[in-house]
Amino acid sequence: MGDRDVLAGLDEIDWAALSHAYGPANDVPGLLKALRSESHDERERAVHELYGNIFHQGSRYQATAYAVPFLARLAVDPATPDRQEIVHLLASVAIGYDEAYLPRGVDIAGWRAEIGRMRAADPAEELRKIDEWVEAAQDEGERRARSWRRDMYDHAESLRYAQDELGAYDAVRAEIPGLRRLLGDDNPETRSATAYLLSWFPEEAADSVLALRTLLGSETVTGVTANAIISAGLLSDAELIPRLREHLGGPEPLLRWAAAVALARLDVLDPEIIGALASASVDPPEADAVPGVHFLEGDPRAYASQTLAALDAKLPAESVDSVLEGLSRSAEVATFSMATAALRLTFGEGAPRPLPPFEELTEPQQRVVRVLAELGPETWRWGNFVEIVRAWNLPSTHAECRAYAGLDALT
Repeated sequence: MGDRDVLAGLDEIDWAALSHAYGPANDVPGLLKALRSESHDERERAVHELYGNIFHQGSRYQATAYAVPFLARLAVDPATPDRQEIVHLLASVAIGYDEAYLPRGVDIAGWRAEIGRMRAADPAEELRKIDEWVEAAQDEGERRARSWRRDMYDHAESLRYAQDELGAYDAVRAEIPGLRRLLGDDNPETRSATAYLLSWFPEEAADSVLALRTLLGSETVTGVTANAIISAGLLSDAELIPRLREHLGGPEPLLRWAAAVALARLDVLDPEIIGALASASVDPPEADAVPGVHFLEGDPRAYASQTLAALDAKLPAESVDSVLEGLSRSAEVATFSMATAALRLTFGEGAPRPLPPFEELTEPQQRVVRVLAELGPETWRWGNFVEIVRAWNLPSTHAECRAYAGLDALT
């Protein structure tokens, strides 16, 4: 298939009348065409720029949905180089960052209901609710943070962004039947990326789980199998439970981890599954296979810990200890999900307000505070990490956290 066929209709769209992160989207057609370039550098630049304009730090825009059909056509055409990169871009365009949806998957019914609520809402009433939320702050720091969010709130703009994001999701969903065929592609990286993509569309699950079962019946590449197992779990394919049990007891560490994650997502919980997740929270399987694990940016430790933290069942103390140990072995970006999981397991969903003296915390709570305090300055320099600590009303500077935990000041 030639460029003219794959990109038919591209130049008929008034891209300059559409917007993306940097204004008019008249650069998008050239970037889409560059994805077919013979130059690797040019293709790489085009992907990078598309991540910056139609998908910018997780946001999607008016032009995003218009680009999706062309990206999908490029992805399914064997003449397109680096198709796995386009499939990953489509996943990002659909959901943003996957950490927002793991470990339970996309609640599309809730997402659609919230957009409907926003459309029907009275902007003045929405502001009144936000004002009440600001007034309910339990300390001055929280009140300042909430007041800033109130000052930034614009109902019409929030609704527009929300509709653009759902529009991008639905544009990708419309292409899933065609993209699903890539599970049979010769390139394992394309198969793996496609398995990852399918996991975010529960409304397409009936056909996707059948395709994933077919793939799992013949797949020999470990990384592809791991991503397909996670995807099937997120799509609630309970019929795969016997096969997942086989992988859970099998010799391959990455597949044992993937099976435990998927079984927990399917609410199949027993000591073997909990133990496998706890073990992976401390010593995760090597994730450097090609293709690698795509979920949570390829971090099996964080995914295992987040899965444990999301379980309704009461966990044995050693499982909580495993997450805390895993947190102590993490650093910088890898601590974000780990810290969230550890804090949820020890403090629950609510922050301690007012913050009690350290001696009044439970032993697991004391331990998580000490672990956080003992993480290196390279981790505490990350604003994302500090915001996680602050969300649980814990001291949000390194020095204050160490002092609260009774640790010596850093020299």
